Amino acid sequence: MESDNPQDHQCSNLTAESQSLLVAASRHDLKSLQDLLRTVPASVQDPETGFTPLHAAIAGAIQSNEVSQVDGVSNGGPNGGDTEEKGHADEAAIETVKLLLLNGAIWNDLDKKDETPGCLALRLGLKDLYNIMVDAGVRAEILLNRLDQYEQLEDPQSDDDDDDGPHDEMPSEATKVVVQQDNGSINNTPNIQSSSQDPQPNQPTYLSSSLSFHRDRILDSSSNSVMMSWEYDLMSQTASLLAPAPGLRILNIGHGMGIIDTHFQSSSSPSTHHIIEAHPSVLERMREQGWYDKTNVIIHEGRWQDVLPKLIENEDGGVLFDAIYFDTFAEPYSALRSFFEEFVIGLLDDNGRWGYFNGLGADRQVCYDVYGKVVELDLFEAGYEVEWTTVQVSDLDESGEWEGVKRPYWKLKEYRLPICRFMG
Repeated sequence: MESDNPQDHQCSNLTAESQSLLVAASRHDLKSLQDLLRTVPASVQDPETGFTPLHAAIAGAIQSNEVSQVDGVSNGGPNGGDTEEKGHADEAAIETVKLLLLNGAIWNDLDKKDETPGCLALRLGLKDLYNIMVDAGVRAEILLNRLDQYEQLEDPQSDDDDDDGPHDEMPSEATKVVVQQDNGSINNTPNIQSSSQDPQPNQPTYLSSSLSFHRDRILDSSSNSVMMSWEYDLMSQTASLLAPAPGLRILNIGHGMGIIDTHFQSSSSPSTHHIIEAHPSVLERMREQGWYDKTNVIIHEGRWQDVLPKLIENEDGGVLFDAIYFDTFAEPYSALRSFFEEFVIGLLDDNGRWGYFNGLGADRQVCYDVYGKVVELDLFEAGYEVEWTTVQVSDLDESGEWEGVKRPYWKLKEYRLPICRFMG
């Protein structure tokens, strides 16, 4: 068994002060740390293990608490440990982690095992340290998002949009929502740059790409998954919660395989059912499958950014909906945030509900938890309350779901299904 303790490795190619910092962090020696941090950056890494002082401090908490659960799967998923209490770090470990964060330690630096400090804390069952890392990630991502908004105000002509990810994307991670990485539908991983990940598709690339339609998935020309049938249960439950009664007015943004639109039609019998879809191949398939012929269905061809203003500015006073679902592909979190900050208020009835595919950061638990909190804060600021429903997800690796797919966009055991309403 390979040890997680940095003291068990030779810290080669490090200055003496950097090595001393890593050792002091692993021993939770606060006095030495305070002295060393005056001259040594808190983000220094051991070249052999990739450990930062945060990794070292968290690994060191195991020895001090005799927690035995050291072996596990990296990234906190799909079976890499859960957030149930297995052990608590002592006060010195907690204070060490807080001190490092205050001095510029980076919450999502990756070690050689592709683990962030939060991934390590989760795997080792150190719930209190894990929560500290999640909170640090939330603070960092909120700051980055605010800076991104500021830069857009400063340079409105900039084309540097972070369109990284499939399905929909909130920065930060694997494919489906870095600083934003990639995502499937709005699904990204917050600012984690893994050496194993190549660039994700952006929206212009996706819309001009050819798609292949299979029984259980849609793939783009690079074998990125646009949508997969394992999402069936998630969409079924979402449709039931968004539209619990017949005769409602429904809007879905992003048709894909048509999973949720089929659920809306079969279980909700909507009075009107609007669908926005931008990809020409998906639109062609919708025509072949008879969606254009349904009497209560209205299909809008184009990007939602172009279609929604026309719906809101309709000459008859605008179109209102009782239920709205948002699940786009190859867009960053900023697209989702723009949707609920600028458009939902003009589309949703006062008592209506809306939701989105919650895939942000879903390739590692810590990123999923960080972005869940970030979105919740942004939703609150925009005037929404959100109710979460936990849905269990089977082991997709074990069932072979990812065979033939370029990269998995989901690695977790649980999906947090969001249903949003206006406050009050």
